[in-house]
Amino acid sequence: MKKSFIYTRTGDKGKTSLIGGTRVPKFDIRLEAYGTVDELNAHMGLLIANMTIAEDIQFLRGIQNKLFDIGSHLATDQEKTELHKTSIILPEEIQELEQQIDIYDANLPNLKTFVLPGGTASSALAHVCRTICRRAERRILELSEKVAVSEDLICYVNRLSDFFFVLSRKLNHDSDQTEIYWDTNCK
Repeated sequence: MKKSFIYTRTGDKGKTSLIGGTRVPKFDIRLEAYGTVDELNAHMGLLIANMTIAEDIQFLRGIQNKLFDIGSHLATDQEKTELHKTSIILPEEIQELEQQIDIYDANLPNLKTFVLPGGTASSALAHVCRTICRRAERRILELSEKVAVSEDLICYVNRLSDFFFVLSRKLNHDSDQTEIYWDTNCK
């Protein structure tokens, strides 16, 4: 009988292997970093399931694939193994995110105050992705204090949270949903 590839039993004692073979505790900051990236990817799947515009979905699918590359980068013990070429974030990929932000933002009203998450379900989910992305960035920055992490990777994740903010606004705008603004007089 063929053994399942779903379970290996190698992590039953609380350790897992990095790319390169190094064993680390499952609570290692490296796993926190790429685990949070994985969590972001899962929430992106939920966001996409609530979207309808094919071009936006296609762009987000590209980001989901890029998040796997980022996870691979973070999971690689670079002292033992060279990064796979797809795990390297390129400046052009950051520029692509910035261009998409600019395209979306060009059609949005000027922002005059803070926006509360909400409106449409997809807009609210984009805000969830934004906050998870910010947490991933914090974990990655913490990891970068201990091991080599590409500056372009850090920049990409930072820009990605900006992208989710603008996407949330676009999704409300596309649905003719009024944005919800922070009300400083609300008690």
